[in-house]
Amino acid sequence: MKNLVLTLAAVTITLMTSGQDLSGKWSGILEFQGQKLTVIFNIKKIEETYSATMDSPDQGATGIPIDTVIVNNNILTLNASALKMDYTGNVNSSFTEIEGTFTQLGNKIPLNLTRKEIEKKEKIRSQTPEPPFPYNVEEVEFNNNIDSITLAGTLTFPKKGKNFPAVVMISGSGPQNRDEELFGHRPFMVIADFLTKKGIAVLRFDDRGIGESTGNFKNATSEDFANDVLAGIEYLKGRKEIDKSKIGLIGHSEGGMIAPFVASNTKDVAFIVLMAAPGIATDELMILQTEKGGELAGIDNEIIKKNSELQRGMYSIIKKNYQSEKLDSLLEEYLKNSFADLPAEMKPSSEEETDALIKIQIKIATDKWFQYFITFNPQIYLQKVKCPVLALNGSLDSQVLPTENLKGIEKSLKEGGNKNYKIVELKGLNHLFQEAKTGAFSEYNQIEHTHSEIFLETMSVWISSIVK
Repeated sequence: MKNLVLTLAAVTITLMTSGQDLSGKWSGILEFQGQKLTVIFNIKKIEETYSATMDSPDQGATGIPIDTVIVNNNILTLNASALKMDYTGNVNSSFTEIEGTFTQLGNKIPLNLTRKEIEKKEKIRSQTPEPPFPYNVEEVEFNNNIDSITLAGTLTFPKKGKNFPAVVMISGSGPQNRDEELFGHRPFMVIADFLTKKGIAVLRFDDRGIGESTGNFKNATSEDFANDVLAGIEYLKGRKEIDKSKIGLIGHSEGGMIAPFVASNTKDVAFIVLMAAPGIATDELMILQTEKGGELAGIDNEIIKKNSELQRGMYSIIKKNYQSEKLDSLLEEYLKNSFADLPAEMKPSSEEETDALIKIQIKIATDKWFQYFITFNPQIYLQKVKCPVLALNGSLDSQVLPTENLKGIEKSLKEGGNKNYKIVELKGLNHLFQEAKTGAFSEYNQIEHTHSEIFLETMSVWISSIVK
């Protein structure tokens, strides 16, 4: 699920009232819950119009386009609706530094930018596999003919033998490279290495529009990503090394929502592994995620409660009216009334800030990916899955809470008549399946290992039992 994942969306805008030029590379360090993320904005000016892209080196993401760039009276404003992110900063008189605020998912974080490049050593985590590898590694490409895009990825398979079982990896939300890279961790690379050594081929690929894959990430929904997965399955079916009857899916977070969607629409999926997958309606999942995150961050219970009420009201309006032309006006009215009823300590400081927050929330609500996501109910597709299922979650997962979601997955599978499933809550593991203390987002970077050995072994033993 989305968390301060730094990825932005597409294109435009605007004016400059100073003779100075903001073109160039602007770098800064975003500090959130004890973590540090390098952020780079690449700003270009053509005549009087600015455009920009963003890099998030810690997440392996580069060249991500930004929706809106406004430069007015030495104030820079950037917006990315798909990420629910805004940045506003004051440019100094010499146009060498920008002092500003990064806002995402209700979090306001200071972010100062400079033209000086920030040097940061690439972090190599202890579990990251390094060559020479005891298996075949191929850089591959395959086509999604539905959307006319090319996906680029890596296929690993054993050096000896034939007719290998295989899995397609499905990443979580936000633009991800083939390794699902975050804070120097490369989860999908670690999983691919572990499984391939056990005789299972693994295909992992860059999300559309990310890394070496073509296409547009911003305009895609979970259903579009499902088409990319189907293209990966078709590619594996054409490989002589792969047993076509033993191709499975491993989906993490939103990828665990996509896997049942794909499996319920094709007979080519032999099994699925759900890593921290939604098992309840996604609007309720997001509310629980926000409440848990607030609790771990030490936010006052009353504020958490008010925020949940605000979210629930917004989601209800979106679900009922997402195809209506009145959605904007309905949300605006609801938000104005809600902000007016907030306690003084929670209210925006001015009418201008209130209007700006309302505009941001409406942009989020009308984003194509978000509308699809918030109206999606994974239970519908879980009920249709007939292949074997392994559902895993960490007991400390603060993004996809284990109790509610694992129960939801099991309930749906039972209702659909699927008897070949296994539900496992792994004690002490977080959303990334690391051994954690609290499960907070702030721990992801602090923990050196990428995956618990118990998690890797549990998954590999189950897959081996299914494909034997």
